[in-house]
Amino acid sequence: MTVSASSSVQQAKQALGQRLRDIRRDSGLSARALAEAAGWHESKCSKIQSGRTVPSEADLRTWTVICGVPEQVADLIATARNIEGMYVEWRRLERAGLKRAQESVGPLFERTRRFRMYQSWVIPGLLQTAAYTREVLSTIVSLRSTPDDVDDAVAVRMERQKVLHTGDHRFAVLIEEWVLRTVIGTPEILVGQLGHLITVGSFPCVSLGVIPIGSTRGAGWPVESFTVYDDAQVNVELVSAHLTITQPAEISEYGQAFSELAGIAVYGADARALITGAINSLG
Repeated sequence: MTVSASSSVQQAKQALGQRLRDIRRDSGLSARALAEAAGWHESKCSKIQSGRTVPSEADLRTWTVICGVPEQVADLIATARNIEGMYVEWRRLERAGLKRAQESVGPLFERTRRFRMYQSWVIPGLLQTAAYTREVLSTIVSLRSTPDDVDDAVAVRMERQKVLHTGDHRFAVLIEEWVLRTVIGTPEILVGQLGHLITVGSFPCVSLGVIPIGSTRGAGWPVESFTVYDDAQVNVELVSAHLTITQPAEISEYGQAFSELAGIAVYGADARALITGAINSLG
């Protein structure tokens, strides 16, 4: 498995930096000459070209004008904005409250037809009970000091689950077995959640796979939780941030990662047996 979520933003920064380096070289200017013309310290050019710094829109306008290619600035600005949008800290995303964060993904869920979800942390949101969701979101409020609108956020997530029953949607879901045995809230809440998981997993539109503990992993290594929306976008859950990936080559990598993980999962009666085993372990 070659996916590395934490490196995706850096790769995008480096690609933009390389493009700007090529523009400068094509103009015949040295980094020192460009910096002098812009009134910058030479190290600024170096940081931009190496991908250590994402240039501001003003920086890009200056760069293209000095290099004689002002017509390229709009495309470069769009690229820089995309990089900024790829990596969003949870605190920033949830600043207006968890309800707003839940609502923000509504349009994405409505337009997606094929969902591929991998979860190594918690039960996927679309398959959660209200009680389980409340415990997950309450923990987020506690850890991140976000506005406490948990009840409203739970209602939004439950409403979004209508997508399981409407429209032409298909859901391929992979869950690590240890998620089934991670008690969030109370054992009673988890028992209810696991029972609900068995029910939802029987829906015609849902393919539910569980990756057993102790499986020979091969290339299907456990990674950060992610969802692939059609072949258009991947969202990755990091500890500190939310990563959005739209580059086709990277989306393809996540698709391959999902296929490798799916290859070591069990389905149907075998998956239900693992879920039932987790329920029984709770007494």
